[in-house]
Amino acid sequence: MIRTLLALNGALIRGALAYVLTIEDDIEVVAEVDRPEELALALRTRRPDVAVADGSLFGAGVLHGAEGTPSEPPCPMLVLVDPRRPRVLDDALRTPGQRIGFLGSNVAPERVIEAVRRLARGDSVVDANLVVAALNRENPLTPREVEVLEIAAEGWPVVEIASKLSLSPGTVRNHLSRIAGKTGARTRIEAVRIAREEGWI
Repeated sequence: MIRTLLALNGALIRGALAYVLTIEDDIEVVAEVDRPEELALALRTRRPDVAVADGSLFGAGVLHGAEGTPSEPPCPMLVLVDPRRPRVLDDALRTPGQRIGFLGSNVAPERVIEAVRRLARGDSVVDANLVVAALNRENPLTPREVEVLEIAAEGWPVVEIASKLSLSPGTVRNHLSRIAGKTGARTRIEAVRIAREEGWI
């Protein structure tokens, strides 16, 4: 039996994946968490054979040592990465050891099941499309979108952003909507955080 830990944002997604995994005869979900500190604790206390982690949780310093340097995970770990934000691969590729696999967060459940089994056997799991995306990462935002987001980052409302850039409020809202789509953000604050992490603003 492959003891599996799930560390994913969103109870619905986490629960759905837990169900898919537990109906397999050889996989048991031993813990479900959704915060970095819970992931670090569960890795130590539940001692899973494989962990499946959301890229945002993996990238939150969970596997960093005392001096902030990446450390090898205590068990093989499958990291699910948003294809629009492959930057998490940078940290993962610098992590010591060969115990981390990567898949896009939009893959079919069957691929996650297969990856869990492969990691439990000691095989590697790498999504080539994610690696290519990470190596060829460019700023997807247009110069105007960068301007809009930089002003939005200062906390200005839509009307003020429009005034500063001599645009209509509707045009600014359209820019913010496109920025959200390109960054995968759900809010303006999240879009700003993602863009700063990626070095786009």
